[in-house]
Amino acid sequence: MRWQLRRGVLAAETGSGWWRACNARLLRDGLEAVGRAGGRPGSASSAAIGFWDDFVARPTARTWYRAHNRSIVAAYLEFEELARRESAAERFFLNVTLVRVLFAHALVAAPRLAVGRLAAVSPTLGDPRVHMTGFFLNLSRVLPEVYPLTRDVGFYLAAEGRIARMLDYGLITPRIQAVYEWSAAELAEPRLLALVHDGSPAYAGEPQPELWQPERPGRAVRAVRRML
Repeated sequence: MRWQLRRGVLAAETGSGWWRACNARLLRDGLEAVGRAGGRPGSASSAAIGFWDDFVARPTARTWYRAHNRSIVAAYLEFEELARRESAAERFFLNVTLVRVLFAHALVAAPRLAVGRLAAVSPTLGDPRVHMTGFFLNLSRVLPEVYPLTRDVGFYLAAEGRIARMLDYGLITPRIQAVYEWSAAELAEPRLLALVHDGSPAYAGEPQPELWQPERPGRAVRAVRRML
């Protein structure tokens, strides 16, 4: 949240309606779960609250991801029209953000899907209590520091670090379609499948396979794919 404040997306006049709405949804769901755990009466306001109730009853890495990601996906679906008002580059990174949080969940709950032969270490890599998980969940590692984004996507991708690019294109992108399909079942939200097309995320816009599935991946990317 502090990083989002610094980036400016939460500013009332110059910020992003999408970012404000999605943050409000996540906070509202969490606060409702706290109230229910404390005995506050009333029915759940949405399907996501049941996942938060499960987390409160059984606080594990998997139940946390199910609750968090169910609220995130609900917010993405609810506020897609707001997302369409963002720049093309911002929309691309909204897709990157969703891919990262879904993949982090799979590291914990579907390790063989996420990392293949490295499945034994996968739950540790994805545990939200472990610092290493920040690579997948820390938004400052995903999005550029400025807002709004006024350049094309290629400009921002060119600034991506070598290790981040190796992991994104070597580890994550070959599994995007499978991760979305698994997540739709895990989160009981079939509408999530409308946000991906043949392995290319398509939230708030058309799929762009040229950005997600480069025809000539680098040597390091190919090495990661062979290893897994």
